[in-house]
Amino acid sequence: MLPLIVDAHEDIAYNILNFGRDYTRAAVETRRLENESGSAAPEHNGETLLGWPDYQRGRVAVVFSTLFVTPIGRRTGEWDKQAYADFEEAHRLYRSQLDAYSKLTDETPDQFRLIASRADLESVLAHWADPKAESHPVGLVPLMEGAEGVRTPSELEEWWEWGVRVIGPAWAGTRFCGGTRDPGPLTDEGRQLLKAMADIGFTLDLSHMDELSARQSLDLYPGPIIASHANAAALLPGYDGNRLLRDDVLQGILERDGIIGVVPFCKFLDPEWKFGDPRDSVTLETLAAHVDHICQMAGDARHAGLGSDFDGGFGVSAVPAGMDTIADLQKLGPVLAAKGYNDEQVAAVLGKNWLRHLQTFLP
Repeated sequence: MLPLIVDAHEDIAYNILNFGRDYTRAAVETRRLENESGSAAPEHNGETLLGWPDYQRGRVAVVFSTLFVTPIGRRTGEWDKQAYADFEEAHRLYRSQLDAYSKLTDETPDQFRLIASRADLESVLAHWADPKAESHPVGLVPLMEGAEGVRTPSELEEWWEWGVRVIGPAWAGTRFCGGTRDPGPLTDEGRQLLKAMADIGFTLDLSHMDELSARQSLDLYPGPIIASHANAAALLPGYDGNRLLRDDVLQGILERDGIIGVVPFCKFLDPEWKFGDPRDSVTLETLAAHVDHICQMAGDARHAGLGSDFDGGFGVSAVPAGMDTIADLQKLGPVLAAKGYNDEQVAAVLGKNWLRHLQTFLP
């Protein structure tokens, strides 16, 4: 039997509210309907790789489902309705995305269930372990990407009560820290945010944080630390951005027993690739190299995982050759096996490492 997959980053609510995507459908059906209807989704966010039937085929049991809204200065058109101009608007939009997850799980409990506790997680996993079950619910763990919806640190208790368990303070730069294409350190507000997060028990996601603020956070944050979706900068010659992780940041995460989710996005695997290029030159072997880089640094296979970022600004035309939906993440297993990884190590990378994190840090 194929191992379970846990994907640590998918922008599901953003697509539900912006484009009306229905994730109970198969990805191929959503693509057909969007192309026939003239939806803005394929043009602006790529053709989807996600759908409940695809989760079933790929044995994707758990997804870190994001709350993501766009800073108004980074919005690329009126089509993006999930964009904020101030913190109050960010708060409202983040809350509406949580409501979208609640609506999805309330209306389709056999297909999707929210995970806020170890008991919730074990209920979902027990279903996947039942040999008599013909289909299984996908567990959703809410992850806040960019923390501008948190108006004050005292508000974090409410977000915890609403089910958020992971927070990444940045996407672009925020009032808390530098972010992608916006270099900068932790601010005083950022330090206050981290202290309040640690007091409650949130996992800190370093993805999208600037290198300086990520290094500072590794020194300051006493709670669990991950990078839900980030590749190794060392494998992209000439890379000079701040989105991928350099080895010193990776080493800091490893020393904190954290996990790094690798991203099957061509641009994060080949620095020469650009939208519109064929994807034949970028393969699952390229993605496996990032897994192997993390594992070689760690000396084990306990700290690499998957963080697809699917439907997060790119679609099927921008993922490695041989991938058509999220179910094809299973194809990474044989590639890792060919590199010498045994069945237990493959299962760890595909899902068990993230499960161990959740079983340790969920309430």
